[in-house]
Amino acid sequence: MSLVMPTIDLDRVQRQLEEDGYAVIENVLAPDELERYRNTVDALMAQEREHPPVPGGGEERPEDAEIGNYYRKHYTVSEAEVERLLARMRHDRARNAYTPWPVPYGKVSKNFIHLPTLFDQDGSQRVWQLVNKAPEMASLIENPVVLRLVRHVLGEDCNLHDFQATSIGPHTGGGAWHVDAPLGQIPEPLPEFPLTVQNVWLLDDFTEHNGATRVVPGSHRFRKSPPWSEGPRDDEKVLTAPAGSVAIWLSNTWHRSGPNDTDRPRRAILCNYNRSWLRGFTDFVSTMDPATAARLSPTTRYLLGFSARAPEQR
Repeated sequence: MSLVMPTIDLDRVQRQLEEDGYAVIENVLAPDELERYRNTVDALMAQEREHPPVPGGGEERPEDAEIGNYYRKHYTVSEAEVERLLARMRHDRARNAYTPWPVPYGKVSKNFIHLPTLFDQDGSQRVWQLVNKAPEMASLIENPVVLRLVRHVLGEDCNLHDFQATSIGPHTGGGAWHVDAPLGQIPEPLPEFPLTVQNVWLLDDFTEHNGATRVVPGSHRFRKSPPWSEGPRDDEKVLTAPAGSVAIWLSNTWHRSGPNDTDRPRRAILCNYNRSWLRGFTDFVSTMDPATAARLSPTTRYLLGFSARAPEQR
C-alpha cells in the first residue's frame, strides 16, 4: 500500500465523523493507483454502454406497467433504461419463483429491487459488481485507512454493502437529498446509530461545479429523512477535494450529488459497508466465481459475505 498511515490523524477523522456525520481524507491514492482505477472504470463503462447487461427470461405480468411508471416518476431515466430495468426485474422475479412482494413496488426495500444503470437521461452511469468485473480493484475494499474508520463505526464484523463505480455526466442537474438504504424506508424516528457507512473514492477532482457531493453537517442526528428536493440548501457543505481522496459519510447523513455544469464527467468508486446483521445491497457470494474468490484475501472475502451468512442447519 502506497500510503503511510501515520501521516493521517485517524482519531481526528473519527471525531469529525461522529460530530459532523462526514469526513474527507485527501490524497490517499498514489498517482499510479489513481490512473489504473480510472482506466479500468472507463473501460467498463464504455463496454456496458455498448453492451448493456440485460438478462433474459421471466414473463411479463400486469403489474409491470406500474413498475415501469415507478421508475419514470422517481428517476431521470430514458425509455430504453426503463425497459432494461423491467427485463432485470422479470429475470429476478422468475429466479425467485414469482414470489410477490407484500407491498407496492414503490415501498419495496431498495435492497430488493434494481436501480438504474444509466440515469440523467443516459448522461450518467453506474457499473455494479466491480469486484466481479475487476477483481484487481478489491484492494480498495480493505484499504487500511477506510477499514479502520468503518470498523470503528460499525464494528469489527461489518460487511460490504455495495461496490460500484459512478460517472455523473456533463450538464446534469444533480440528485435528490436522501439518506442511504434502507433508512429511507424505515419509520421515523430513524435509529440513533448509522446502519451503513459510505466511502467514495474520488477519480476526478470534486469541485463545486462538477457534481461534487453535498452533505448537511450534523444531519445524522436529525433521525429523519430529508424532504424530497434536488435544490441547494443554506446549510449544505460541498465536499471538494482532489482526485485520489476519499469522502466518508454515515448512512443517516443527508446528502446528494450536486449538478455538473462542466463539459466532463465526474467519476468515483463507491464502497458502502453495513453492520453484519443487515442484509446487504449486493449478494456477492452467490454471484462470485469461486476461482476469483479463492484469489482474494480472507479479509476481503469476509467483507464480501463469505462466512457471514446463516449456516446450513442440519
